[in-house]
Amino acid sequence: MQEYLQQLNDAQRAPVLQKDGAMIVIAGAGSGKTRVLTYRIAYLMSQGVDPFNILALTFTNKAAREMKGRISQIVGSSEAKNLWMGTFHSVFAKILRFEGHRLGYPSNFTIYDTQDSHSVIRAVIKEMQLDKDVYKYKQVYSRISSYKNSLITVKAYFNNPELMEADAMAKMPRLGDIYNNYVERCFKAGAMDFDDLLLKTNELLTRFPEVLAHYQNRFRYILVDEYQDTNHSQYLIVKALSDRFQNICVVGDDAQSIYAFRGANINNILNFQKDYDDVTVYRLEQNYRSTKNIVNAANSIIEKNKTRLEKIVWTANDEGNKIKVNRTMTDGDEGRFVASSIFETAMNNQLNYSDFAVLYRTNAQSRAVEDALRKRDIPYRIYGGLSFYQRKEIKDVIAYLRLILNPKDEEALKRVINYPARGIGQTTMERLTVAANHYNRAIFEVMQNLDKINLKINKGTQGKLEDFVTMIKSFQILNKNQNAFQVAEHVAKKTGLLQELKKDGTPEGIARIENIEELLNGMRDFVEEQKELADTTGSLAEFLEDVALATDLDNEKGDDNKVALMTVHLAKGLEFPYVYIVGMEEDLFPSGMNMNSRAELEEERRLFYVALTRAEKQAYLTYTQSRYRWGKLIDAEPSRFIEEIEESFLEYLTPKTENRFKPLIDADIFDEVDKSKLRLKKPKAGTPPKKNGPTEAQLRKLRRLKPVSSDTNKNFDPKAANLDVGTKVEHVRFGKGKILSIEGKGADTKAEIQFDNGGLKKLLLRFAKLEVLSS
Repeated sequence: MQEYLQQLNDAQRAPVLQKDGAMIVIAGAGSGKTRVLTYRIAYLMSQGVDPFNILALTFTNKAAREMKGRISQIVGSSEAKNLWMGTFHSVFAKILRFEGHRLGYPSNFTIYDTQDSHSVIRAVIKEMQLDKDVYKYKQVYSRISSYKNSLITVKAYFNNPELMEADAMAKMPRLGDIYNNYVERCFKAGAMDFDDLLLKTNELLTRFPEVLAHYQNRFRYILVDEYQDTNHSQYLIVKALSDRFQNICVVGDDAQSIYAFRGANINNILNFQKDYDDVTVYRLEQNYRSTKNIVNAANSIIEKNKTRLEKIVWTANDEGNKIKVNRTMTDGDEGRFVASSIFETAMNNQLNYSDFAVLYRTNAQSRAVEDALRKRDIPYRIYGGLSFYQRKEIKDVIAYLRLILNPKDEEALKRVINYPARGIGQTTMERLTVAANHYNRAIFEVMQNLDKINLKINKGTQGKLEDFVTMIKSFQILNKNQNAFQVAEHVAKKTGLLQELKKDGTPEGIARIENIEELLNGMRDFVEEQKELADTTGSLAEFLEDVALATDLDNEKGDDNKVALMTVHLAKGLEFPYVYIVGMEEDLFPSGMNMNSRAELEEERRLFYVALTRAEKQAYLTYTQSRYRWGKLIDAEPSRFIEEIEESFLEYLTPKTENRFKPLIDADIFDEVDKSKLRLKKPKAGTPPKKNGPTEAQLRKLRRLKPVSSDTNKNFDPKAANLDVGTKVEHVRFGKGKILSIEGKGADTKAEIQFDNGGLKKLLLRFAKLEVLSS
């Protein structure tokens, strides 16, 4: 037996050794599914399968690179180079480069990112003279994206009265026309958006049977990672390509299907056995990542879902600590608890800060955690923030590079035609756009033929346009025999971009220059890496495609010694020794926007399952009693997901919040109802009325929650409220303290208070929630 196969347990080895036929590997969290996929590919190659005949599809370029690296170590790098392995989008973009001419696209078509698509849709809405407050460009883009992923083309849309009626009901009756204009605008610019890479591949395989036959014959063995995250469009491509030989292996976990909002369809994995003949089912149920407590707690959660595949995840790891649950008053307190806990745990156990992660349901929750970490001088990194390639100065350079490959790319042209400033104004651009639409040509083509078209542009401006065209053409000539780095370095200098940024001597300006230098360094590294791969040259086209298809975490460096902060969606596939899941409250996690059906609630539960199973040694769940949302302070209640975990796996650091649905008022204040007569009972004569008022303890609590003065009381006297220098007080948040000084008059009276644990605070008394303590 090959040495690498001995590293697998029996359950992992079985799917690796099955050479032919359809199979599904249901892999629990932390069960080694990536290793199974990697070793299966290596085994197929050892059995004589040509790597050119293997297609492996992943969801991140990072995963593809790691798998290819492992395979290279087993079978040698020269053979591993020949594998078709990458994300759905990168593999299908490669096919479309070869075959796109059949659909009318150039081989050097541009791939529009989300910002480019937004820009085109904004322009379409403006030109159609529609109300931008009704037709919100992000909402329109999201709708068009969902149509494309469901294979609803423009033609299919206008043949579907129900869709048109739904958009009319949403007060967007012209959405179909926007969709049509958007598609035409992209096609004219020789561009595809992310969704087109799937849609056009489906079109290609459907309209051209000879193309389908060619790729069916080429990809005799197909492997798909994270199959539960595939959408309808991806499902159909995989089904079509694998239909001839049916040597398909899909790996996934229905319990980690969390991307419905992106169009992922959990039914693809649930119904896999119905789609292929004689499917073999394998289960990877041993978790190598987490402690018994974490694994069992996660099991007790996910078993509440009705829609799931049967599996029992277990681990041979240590029992481990119980999951710690903590309640705080506010989100600020929550952040401080997380920061203190991380600091103490790291110091006491000599750990790196990179061993810790804080996960949240929404990006907005990071603020309170960030504030607390900064005050503790704890370094952190936010994942999923502004990508390096989305920074303005980087997008400017990239736009020039895109124009070199595809001069029809109107979004790139509009971005840089007058940056750095070269005297080509908005009026000129509008005239060029009108002419381009009139002749149904790209703007760059119009600029190349100014002498044949009367645009009423003065000689000076015409000369500037001609100079711009000449500059881009000179870059195109350079690109024919230079690599990506050499071209980009030349462009940055000759366009005047670097000189423009050097004029700005501010720290921000210097940072922008450093970012461009980092881009050039990255391109140099890219060119060196490409030398090691088969069929690559380090060209500009290869680099731009790599950038366009980079996924959320591909460009993140995880080796920094910093606490990781990210949404749960971004955390999928990652693992950390210590994980803090914050905001465990109803309407936040589970999200109040995703509880309209059982399917939505079950996806939220799967999301929590993913969060919990990121932890290796210790998981913390935190929630608050009140939280600011949309600018208002609201009362919060603990998430139902905490209650759904078996009690034996939890340790409450603060007293457990009893019954979430405990009434906020005393039932005794209401008279009983005589159900037989349906009338109110009268109190018996001589019976003293029940004392229904609040108890002394409740009064104390009520007093503590109220300011000591009304904000309208301009004649407020602190002494009348028993407040004076030396008075001991208690604050609902800062605890016990002593008044050191009082200043100001009336409603502006302030007190400086030294709190035992909260430090020195200056409070405006009309808002201060204080209780006077007896000395």
